[in-house]
Amino acid sequence: MLKEQDLQGIYVPVVTPFLANGELDLASFELYVGKLLGDRVNGIVVNGTTGEAPTITVEEWISLVTSAIDLGKTKNSPVIVGTGTNDTASSVRRTALAGELGADAALVVVPYYSKPSQEGIIEHYRQAASTGVPIIAYEIPSRTGVRLTPDTVRSILELDGVIGIKDSSGGVELMLELSRSGSHKPVLCGEDAYFHTMLCCGAAGGILASANVRTSSFAQVYEQLRQGQLEASRQSFLTLLPLIRLLFEEPNPAPLKWLLAEQGIIATDVVRLPLTSISEKLQQHLASWL
Repeated sequence: MLKEQDLQGIYVPVVTPFLANGELDLASFELYVGKLLGDRVNGIVVNGTTGEAPTITVEEWISLVTSAIDLGKTKNSPVIVGTGTNDTASSVRRTALAGELGADAALVVVPYYSKPSQEGIIEHYRQAASTGVPIIAYEIPSRTGVRLTPDTVRSILELDGVIGIKDSSGGVELMLELSRSGSHKPVLCGEDAYFHTMLCCGAAGGILASANVRTSSFAQVYEQLRQGQLEASRQSFLTLLPLIRLLFEEPNPAPLKWLLAEQGIIATDVVRLPLTSISEKLQQHLASWL
């Protein structure tokens, strides 16, 4: 299982491939994840936003998690599993099951839609952590409808069993506040366009959907900065920024799936409703990255 000190570098949230009829394409998933683990990644995340978690059945979730963990063992690569929902009891059950299946950590999103109090959110994480599975909190207010205060984040990070946080808060303010107050648990950037800036502010790495495509280039940004090559790291990141912007021009993961399918890495670019395939205009722009 992951420990705080392990939570650094590039983690790639994987897509969930589907067949043309919308059914799970486990064969594509295994080929794709196996290839990804051969690149310079520190681990993968299964069943996150990029994996279309809201549309995945429990049976599919188990198949994906089991397959990813088996592949991770062959590459000695950690597998983080998305287990968070807006129901604490459900989140606890899924987190415990992920641990039983062999997950190295669980990514638990701030409960969405219900808009709970800050105290309720802290208790949500306390119960998830009680399973014994290492927990990575996931702050993404654009999707959850509630924003954590810095004090709440510090309280969550102080919980035993919480090893870090994925920060998709839409800026660097939270990262700066945590750095200022001396929080020592790792923060992973979840906003791809802020990756280099957040590394400069103290982030330990990133969970980056865009790193599915130019994986080694994202790893280079991270490694150059760690080696003190600030300007080289900045230039490396700037070459990736146009790709990042295109991949988020329409709802994630549809642009990413189109690019992966065009490269033959997965069989189709099918996404499940309410997501839809990308526009022809975006296809034309993304084609330059093939």
